[in-house]
Amino acid sequence: MLDFNCSNWVACKDMGEVRVKVTFVNYLDEMLIKRGSLNPNKLRVYETTGLVDTGAVRTVLPMRIVEQLGLEIRGQELAQYADGREESIGVTEAVIIQLEGRETIESALVTGNDVLIGQTVLEALDLLVDCKNRCLIPNPRHPKSPVFRI
Repeated sequence: MLDFNCSNWVACKDMGEVRVKVTFVNYLDEMLIKRGSLNPNKLRVYETTGLVDTGAVRTVLPMRIVEQLGLEIRGQELAQYADGREESIGVTEAVIIQLEGRETIESALVTGNDVLIGQTVLEALDLLVDCKNRCLIPNPRHPKSPVFRI
């Protein structure tokens, strides 16, 4: 039987919230380091706690984190909030998202003050929300690594 002990995950203080440790890495920095064009000491990384928001499709980063990572805003997208409001917000260039020992690469939406982990990251990393224990768990069918459905 698989053990889904959540002792390594960030504990939630508020009922119903799932907060997890997440690391963001500037994708362009990593590529330049791999090509020998950037000193590895210059890699921009940001570690924080993010709120898992199953109602959000994409990952959301506040502008202060986008700036610390040195990410460029490559365009604007229309976002709809839970209260029905719509707003044009920035979309970053690619960022590496590391979560629960897995990683994916995607752009993020730029707004607000909190880091939100949306559905696309959960799907790409094959992670499920354990509501009872308020943590993320690997998909029991693929506990060692993500499996992509085609």
